[in-house]
Amino acid sequence: MQLDSITTIVIEYRYWILVPLSFLEGPVVAFVAGTLAAAGYFNIYLLGLLFFVRDVGLDGVYYAIGYYGAGTRLAKRLMAKLGITEDHLSEVEKLWEHHPGKTMFLGKLSYGIASAFIVVAGVVRMPLRLFFGYGIMVVIVQYGTLLLLGYFFGNALGGNITKILENVQYAVGGLTLMIGLYYIGSKYLRGRFMKEDAEVTGKQ
Repeated sequence: MQLDSITTIVIEYRYWILVPLSFLEGPVVAFVAGTLAAAGYFNIYLLGLLFFVRDVGLDGVYYAIGYYGAGTRLAKRLMAKLGITEDHLSEVEKLWEHHPGKTMFLGKLSYGIASAFIVVAGVVRMPLRLFFGYGIMVVIVQYGTLLLLGYFFGNALGGNITKILENVQYAVGGLTLMIGLYYIGSKYLRGRFMKEDAEVTGKQ
């Protein structure tokens, strides 16, 4: 979906459209909404609550898919995004057991495959207290940062909606580039992290 279309739809429907759009382009929508909050279209605190509830709730759904439906076609298809089969589950379980914080951070911020990581957490029966504890911390950092960046960007333009609409595409372009670079970096770190953990585990 084009950025100008997203911005126009968000301005027209406000809170009603944020959740559906966030399932398609969560980080971008959060940034745009934060920017529009500076122009008075949203309350920044309500935005934080909305994205928090949305993300934590979605984590719970994916965790339940893995926990209760590990053998289903849906769960297997999601795990296949990570190249994980039933033969690899014991290795992944050790990652969640030994490095829950790192695994949650790299998993949830991995664009396009975060759902697969969460499903695997359910499959390997990660304790709910740890799962939601680390998940909540990542959600606060991720969406708190995006909303505040958008809000400060909107304030830098004086909260003028015309200036915001004229310049938001450039800001989101830079944000998209940052997300792309992060995705490449997280993919490299994730592979290295899993390799190192496998080597350590093999020596034990």
